[in-house]
Amino acid sequence: MNNKILITGGAGFIGSHVVRLFVKKYPEYQIFNLDALTYAGNLENIKDIEKANNYTFVKGDIKNIEFINNLFQKHRFEAVIHLAAESHVDRSITHPNDFIETNVLGTANLLNAFRGIWQDNYNDKLFYHVSTDEVYGSLGKTGLFTETTSYDPQSPYAASKASSDHLVRSYGNTYGLPYVISNCSNNYGANQFPEKLIPLFIHNIKNNKALPVYGDGNYTRDWLYVIDHAIAIDEIFHKGINTETYNIGGFNEWTNLNLIHLLCDLMDDRLDREKGTSAKLITFVKDRAGHDRRYAIDANKLNKELGWKPTVTFEEGLAKTLDWYLENESWLNSVTSGAYQAYYEEMYG
Repeated sequence: MNNKILITGGAGFIGSHVVRLFVKKYPEYQIFNLDALTYAGNLENIKDIEKANNYTFVKGDIKNIEFINNLFQKHRFEAVIHLAAESHVDRSITHPNDFIETNVLGTANLLNAFRGIWQDNYNDKLFYHVSTDEVYGSLGKTGLFTETTSYDPQSPYAASKASSDHLVRSYGNTYGLPYVISNCSNNYGANQFPEKLIPLFIHNIKNNKALPVYGDGNYTRDWLYVIDHAIAIDEIFHKGINTETYNIGGFNEWTNLNLIHLLCDLMDDRLDREKGTSAKLITFVKDRAGHDRRYAIDANKLNKELGWKPTVTFEEGLAKTLDWYLENESWLNSVTSGAYQAYYEEMYG
């Protein structure tokens, strides 16, 4: 590989950790970070590497066909790691077209540009599409999502990601475009925008605001520390087999309500509050439309074939996450001001 790699969405939560890993671990690579810097993209997330010799930031939107084609013609990327996406289920319910345009049409633009510069001469080239476990739908009380689980997306977000997965596979089948796909469980860690559960509740607990819990709170998710996800992406990028799919999960299931109670106890300890103080902020709200009951990933293929497994326990990762948000109060305050407040009111009242 000639080492020119485009990472899309690299100023976002997961993308920033992937960019940092690749820039620091592979100085021989030229890493290009393409991000539109929408509400969830923040250059503060990658400020520590912005002056690295092997790093270039490009502001742009994957929905812009002309821009994407010109970018690929100019730099002739040998590989793409595609993370740019609208990703919050609640937003997809209120604004579904945004998800269709970015996640489906934007992915098509990248595929067409990648194919256009290499003209089906794909030796040592790769398109890596990063997806989600939500494409599989909802599980019952038992069972796990595997790489062969049938797709059954239940929200506009999940449907848009499922559509983009299908597009990538179709380009592999029709045009011979080399690709890998990974579908990951819920991530947590530093720099996550506080529309997601853990940073939202850290912020609300700290400010004595209500903790809005959908329905009965007994929705189960498999949680993975974001740095472990970045490491998995690194392994799949370098060792994954062409046209294969890899599920990435933390082997770590929690109901939302149990996770929230754990979070409350840990925050009480860190804020020197009486145990049980934060739990009093729990407020049950109207359930999300089409709410999937349970997700759980079987990541054994990734473990057996590529040797990946999580490097930290959930307790270790959550402790690191809490400490980061409490030590970076200015970051959290800056991203929860302005337009975010209007969105919060729309979602939770």
